[in-house]
Amino acid sequence: MAQSFEIPLIAAPQTFTLVIDTVPYRFRLRYCDTPMGGWILDIYDQFLNPLACGLPLVTGSDLMEQLAYVGIAGSAYVATDGAWPVTPTHDNLGTGSHLYWYM
Repeated sequence: MAQSFEIPLIAAPQTFTLVIDTVPYRFRLRYCDTPMGGWILDIYDQFLNPLACGLPLVTGSDLMEQLAYVGIAGSAYVATDGAWPVTPTHDNLGTGSHLYWYM
């Protein structure tokens, strides 16, 4: 059975370390305030080398699927309460929109 957990987020730019399958990664989230903007995720290794940058937090697909070659274990999905296909807004990240990691 796959394990999953929600990555606790707030509706503000943030940087934090997340240990996935015993490996520490640095996550950075920021909001791109443009007409087609939204929340953007960057992932770095423990030495701050970029592994994946500019990933938009969108619903409906595994954010990590296209990055299998990077070697980060698991899958990441975004879900918005009561409105599955709606992407996170500037104000609802962490409260109405959530980021889940599946192992």
